[in-house]
Formats: sequence, C-alpha cells, structure tokens
Amino acid sequence: MNIVQQIAAEEKARLLEGKTIPNFQPGDTLRVFVKIKEGERERIQAFEGVCIARDSGGINETFTVRKISFGEGVERRFPILSPNIESIEVKRRGVVRRAKLYYLRDRRGKSARIAERQTVRPAKGVAVPVTGSDDKGDEA
Repeated sequence: MNIVQQIAAEEKARLLEGKTIPNFQPGDTLRVFVKIKEGERERIQAFEGVCIARDSGGINETFTVRKISFGEGVERRFPILSPNIESIEVKRRGVVRRAKLYYLRDRRGKSARIAERQTVRPAKGVAVPVTGSDDKGDEA
C-alpha cells in the first residue's frame, strides 16, 4: 500500500467515525437527511428519491438521487463521506439490472417505476422449524 492509499484509508476511517452508512445500490429509494445552514441557524432537510448511480472512488465516493418535485425532475449528487449528510435511510429496495439508471430521466409515470425487491418471509402464524430435520420416521 503506497502512501497516498494509506492516507486516504486513514482519512476515510476518520470521516466514518460515529456514522453508519447503509448498504444500498442503484434502484433503491433513499431518504437522505442533509444539514442546511441558513445564516446562524442549521436545520436538517430530507431529500427522498431513487438512487440512479453510485460512483466509487475511495474517499471521493458519491451517489446520485433523483426525485420528481412539482412535476420537475430534480437530481442531487451527494458525497458519501460528506459532513453535511446527517443520515441515510433506505425506504425500499428496487430490482434493476443496470448500474446506472440514467434512462429514468427520459421516462414519466408508470414507465419510470422500479419493481420492489421482495424478501421471503413466512406467513403470519406459521411456525418455521429451526433445523431442517423432520421426525416423520418412527411412529409407534
């Protein structure tokens, strides 16, 4: 590891102290809480939309979030390690087959929807065996 990589790793560790960044990918709907400074005051503003890109680059890693606000498309690019990001919430997971979803810029309405990734859960009230063994052998 050369000196530049070592310094970048130390800086990344320093910036991640006390922060938890969830695991997300393009297609996921995110809510990003951003610190906004207005004069003397500081407040938190939520920006919710679909992650359309994630650009890795070590300490310079960014992600792009797109939302439709009053009929107009709005995109914001956030550095992952920015001190202005309070937190990131994953609202829903999307199923996509691309790393960059720039084609969503040209789509409106139903064609811009992304299918939600389903997680398999047992039905309510159904007991799930802890181990895979069933005692159906010796019945007296």
